[in-house]
Amino acid sequence: MNIQYPEIGICGLSCRLCPSFHTQGASRCGGCKSDYRMGAGCPFITCAVKKKGIEFCWDCAEGETCPRWAGHRQFRLEHDTFVCYQKLDDNIVFVRQHGIEPFEADQKQREQILRAMLAEFNEGRSKRLYSIAATVMEIVELETALEQARRDAQGMDIKEKARVLHAILDEIAAAKQYVLTLRK
Repeated sequence: MNIQYPEIGICGLSCRLCPSFHTQGASRCGGCKSDYRMGAGCPFITCAVKKKGIEFCWDCAEGETCPRWAGHRQFRLEHDTFVCYQKLDDNIVFVRQHGIEPFEADQKQREQILRAMLAEFNEGRSKRLYSIAATVMEIVELETALEQARRDAQGMDIKEKARVLHAILDEIAAAKQYVLTLRK
């Protein structure tokens, strides 16, 4: 099977915004359909890629009636695992309405902002927060937050810079009722 989009999860999650995607070293995950993950015991990989030869659950004839995928989508209403599930259904709807290429472009733009946050404002403990923010916030909000943090944090050390960006993200999240933590 020719995998075209290894950084877009089979189920609809964005691998590009996962903290494991931005890890350095042997534990770095290159996406749900990378060699690293294909050997894992993910039921979506086993069903879609290995058994049915399709890249995404929404391409499956059983997609809307699949109890596993329905359960996964229901789970996302209140819970996360190691990655944020809050935008799972929004991602699926976006792909169905606009196609996979515009979705990938959107995710690449979000990833670019996330990489800037990590490079400039990560004191070693903010990767998850920035990954969740890049997932749930609008791109213009992320860009605005990053620009404001760059202005407000000039000349500060990395811990102070991180606090500045955290405060800006928290303020946006409070106003928009975003959840910037993993929901257990």
